[in-house]
Amino acid sequence: MSASPTAGGVPGGLRRTLGVPDAVLIGLGSMIGAGIFAALGPAARAAGSGLLIGLGLAAVVAYCNATSSARLAARHPASGGTYVYGRERLGVFWGYLAGWAFVVGKTASCAAMALTVGAYVWPEQAHAVAVAAVVALTAVTYAGVRKSALLTRAIVAVVLAVLAAVVVTALTSDAADASRLDVGSDATAGGVLQAAGLLFFAFAGYARIATLGEEVRDPARTIPRAIPLALGITLVVYALVAVSVLTVLGPDRLAEAAAPLSEASRAAGAGWLVPLVRAGAAVAALGALLALVLGVSRTTLAMARDRHLPHALAAVHPRFQVPHRAELVVGAVVAVLAATADLQSAIGFSSFGVLVYYAVANASAWTLGPDEGRPARVVPVVGLTGCLLLAFSLPPSSVVSGAAVLGAGAALYAVRRTLTGRTP
Repeated sequence: MSASPTAGGVPGGLRRTLGVPDAVLIGLGSMIGAGIFAALGPAARAAGSGLLIGLGLAAVVAYCNATSSARLAARHPASGGTYVYGRERLGVFWGYLAGWAFVVGKTASCAAMALTVGAYVWPEQAHAVAVAAVVALTAVTYAGVRKSALLTRAIVAVVLAVLAAVVVTALTSDAADASRLDVGSDATAGGVLQAAGLLFFAFAGYARIATLGEEVRDPARTIPRAIPLALGITLVVYALVAVSVLTVLGPDRLAEAAAPLSEASRAAGAGWLVPLVRAGAAVAALGALLALVLGVSRTTLAMARDRHLPHALAAVHPRFQVPHRAELVVGAVVAVLAATADLQSAIGFSSFGVLVYYAVANASAWTLGPDEGRPARVVPVVGLTGCLLLAFSLPPSSVVSGAAVLGAGAALYAVRRTLTGRTP
């Protein structure tokens, strides 16, 4: 009897079931999520009329990160993403730090997505709805990644339909005015950088494809194709949405809007579209939460295999072929955060961790040789510089709390190494 296909050479490897379309859809389900419904307002408050410049800057950094991640994932197709790349290319500590930043930051992001679901579905009971969403999607991922990919396909279709309706309605309305796209004196360098950091949060989902490295077929071919495709589609969608909303609201009204897409629909004279936008935002947040739980649990699996986390979390379910213990623990932690955390704090904290994670990815890509699919040298340089610049352009509270948690992770690594007398 033949064995199930697993990641070559990895004990307890996961089954390879995902092709390019499924991998792209998982990436789209992560990126085209709640971020585009929520990030435009805060970004406009930071950048003013320079919003589109911030979007372009975020896209450049995201492209560099995506290219570096794709080349690394093809070379190291194992679950864990930059945790694996940093460990193999830079050393055990840097892999550990990337994994720590990812797990901590993205766990906070999971809570943020769950709270977004609650805010749109039932604002008066947002925390209760958020916890219910976490429990439901943890059950979905437990049942197997193939079922999660199929569900993601449906979610992406719904969200894209809603966004398309907003774009067409706004651009064809009498309220649309192209002069509102002009960049004025209110746009400052600091504001544009902060807006780019906020908008980058909405781009970051392409890492989910890399963290599923053990579950895609022919990873050397699938991953380098899927990541740029997912990022390119997302950039086109975000640009269309941003332009359409700006032409109707202008930067000042957009900055004041709590729900920018709903406000744009009203301004365009399409009040009937508002309930659909609210539903689309909730579905988008569910899609992002689904992919985030997949990514965090796979990085947890990889770190548990190396005993940076409890080794019991490295177990793979014999029937569903998923890291079931890691998924259950991640789900439980996110549920607690969703019941107690503040949405804005969760997003700011997550952004800092995500940017540090990608900084390690770009540094790792710099070490690739010409025979290993190395990207052009400028790609990891721009990616690394951009990640650090955007990370330290975030609000001071996010920088301080993020740096403190990363420092705590580094201290735990040092203590363990001292107690065991060896590198974990």
